[in-house]
This record gives sequence, C-alpha cells and structure tokens, in this order.
Amino acid sequence: MSSTQTTPEVTWAQRSSATDPEKNFIYLTIAAPDVAKIDLDLKPTRLTFSGTSETKKTTYHVELEFFAEIDVENSKTHHTSRDVLLILRKKELKEEYWPRLLKDNKKMHFLKTDFDKWVDEDEQEGAPVDDMMGGMGGGMPGMEGMGGMGADGGFGGLDFSKLGGGAGGDMPDLGDMGGDEDDDDDDMPALEGDDEAATTGDAKGKGPEKTEGVPATSSKIEEVS
Repeated sequence: MSSTQTTPEVTWAQRSSATDPEKNFIYLTIAAPDVAKIDLDLKPTRLTFSGTSETKKTTYHVELEFFAEIDVENSKTHHTSRDVLLILRKKELKEEYWPRLLKDNKKMHFLKTDFDKWVDEDEQEGAPVDDMMGGMGGGMPGMEGMGGMGADGGFGGLDFSKLGGGAGGDMPDLGDMGGDEDDDDDDMPALEGDDEAATTGDAKGKGPEKTEGVPATSSKIEEVS
C-alpha cells in the first residue's frame, strides 16, 4: 500500500551572540511521529528532510532554505519517536536575530514559532541556559549529510528534569498529619469543663449536698465515645 506525502509541522526559535558561538544558534523541531528511519540532508544554506511512518501510512517531507548560512560541523540533532530536534549553529556571529528562518519571506503554513523556547532579543541574557547544546548527540543512519556530527544520536548528559516543572515536587511532611490525634486530646478538657459547669448548675439548683456530678461526667464521656 503506497503512502501519502505530508509536509510536517516545523517550529523554531533562536539565540544570538556576537562573541560566543555556542549562544548563536537556531532551535528547530520537525514533527514526524512514528518514523523509524529518517533521511536528513543538512547543508550550509538548506535542509532536506524525509521520513516514512508505517503506522500512519504517510511520508513526511520538507525542504528549508535558510535566511543565512549555518555551521554544519557544529550543529546537533536528535531523533525521537515524535519528532526530530536540531540545534543549528549560525555561521556568522552577530548580536541581532535573524529576521526570519527562511530566505523567502513568504508565509509558510507549516512553519511556526516555538514559544516554549523563544525569548526576545533583548532578554537573552536573563534567559536560562539550555543544556541541549552541549548534551545533544549527532547524526544517525540516513543522515550522511550531517557532516561531522557525532554518532551517538542521543542527548548525552541532558537533564530532562530541567525541561519542565514536572511531578517531582516536594511531598508534604507526613509527620504533620498526626495533628488530628492531638486535636482530639485537646478537645477532652473542654468536655470536662462542660461537665463541671453542669455539676455546678446541679449544685446550685438542688443544694450543696447533691453529688450527682460524677454520674453526669460518666454519661457525657460515654456519649462522646
């Protein structure tokens, strides 16, 4: 059964620096779920991607011509079950952002800004440092065009706990949950006070010789228990 061809969604963000190459790059994500093997050809001015999903019976294909040149040798990639993640090192060290990702300024329906990674140009210094640049591995089978990229294809020492808030928050101190028992103990003197008030009332109404306070107290405690 032949597969259809689909243009995958591509999202991007960027950082820039006039002095530090490792802070001068493009984040690029190609959404291609359930693709076991990909063909990724990366050149200084363009990228060509293809990958077939047997489960979805479709072949993803996209070609991108960049606004400016990238440094292929120092770019990184990682293939997951959902997408292909790339860190593309910009060749020219420059403080200003690229005005757009592609050479052609025509709007592409499949190309979107990655707002999870995007920061404004004048707010880069305050943005958290991302481990992806140092942790991402390089190429993999079918990526001969990736030049000198490494062969491990993994994120290396990337700490995934830094990528989101996660469910690893602090658990409440279970020792604090013992307060209910203490509250019950604290309530008991109040009951004794009520019994004393009742006993005093009986004494005033029936004379000092009356001593029914003890049975009344026993009755109260039996009701509470």
